[in-house]
Amino acid sequence: MSSRSSHVPRIAYLVKWVERSLRLRLDEVLAPCEISTPDYTALSVLRERDGLSSAQLARRVCVTPQAMNQIVIGLERRGLIRRRSGTHGRMMSASLTVKGMELLALGDRATLPVEERMLSGLSRAEIGVLRRALSSCVASLRERGVRGEETGTILGRARRRKEGAAAARLVD
Repeated sequence: MSSRSSHVPRIAYLVKWVERSLRLRLDEVLAPCEISTPDYTALSVLRERDGLSSAQLARRVCVTPQAMNQIVIGLERRGLIRRRSGTHGRMMSASLTVKGMELLALGDRATLPVEERMLSGLSRAEIGVLRRALSSCVASLRERGVRGEETGTILGRARRRKEGAAAARLVD
């Protein structure tokens, strides 16, 4: 038996596999609703935080500002959100429309069984522990980057992308 087979998988590796598997399942169940997973996520975020800018949405949905701009344009064209001038220069804030809320409710019903399946092997107490642990991990990673740099800086984001690409090559 090789020593390699006795290694416990790294948490980061397991989180990536959960994220990837979850994304595939969400894409499948949201397709009949004619909405993508990033679209659904953006609508969900707007339900909780009305009036966000495209840049704020991008950070919360974990996509680039350029990708979010395309998502916002598409959602607005479909009448799922409306944008209005904000208080800061050219910033536009986004809000759900009635049509957007209806589609979001449809997406919620479609995605619920996926989440239930993912959590089916856990007790209610374990689900609570998992939620708190993951929330803590998110908060820790938002506070500072890997080397202590502020996560919002351009240099910090570029460094994380480069390090993330290198880590991905190691996993493959």
